[in-house]
Amino acid sequence: MSVETVYATFGSKAALLKAALELSVVGDSAPVPLAERSEFAAIGVGEVAHRAGAAASLIRQVNGRTAGLRRAVREGAPSEPELAELRAEIELRRAADVAQGVKVIAGDDVEESAVTGVWAVVSLEVYELLLDHAGWSAETYERWLADTIVRLLGPVERNQ
Repeated sequence: MSVETVYATFGSKAALLKAALELSVVGDSAPVPLAERSEFAAIGVGEVAHRAGAAASLIRQVNGRTAGLRRAVREGAPSEPELAELRAEIELRRAADVAQGVKVIAGDDVEESAVTGVWAVVSLEVYELLLDHAGWSAETYERWLADTIVRLLGPVERNQ
């Protein structure tokens, strides 16, 4: 595909990256939001440890599929205002998605510090540090993340 065709279709680099990110988050082109998929529903089923495990699996998959695109946005943002806006939009959306996910995992509202802690540990930066720099496998990351989510949630009332 020519550069001209890409720009004619998407209009800008930021729009192209946004469209590619939306597809890579869910892993296919089906018009079903992540929150309506079985992978997301699994984070609300069973004991909290099981829910956290399902969430960690989902997060590992999403981070794995989106890492390159999100890295491109992050690295381009300082010099391209449209990418800076996209990066800010991605982080706002990620914060809202994490808050929604934490509530589903816990089965109830949790303290803001727990939500913020989960938001931090599920970040692409932590994923990259542990897999790319520390040499962890995806499976080790996923187990660590599940345990960390449970610890961050702490003892809260959970509706099963």
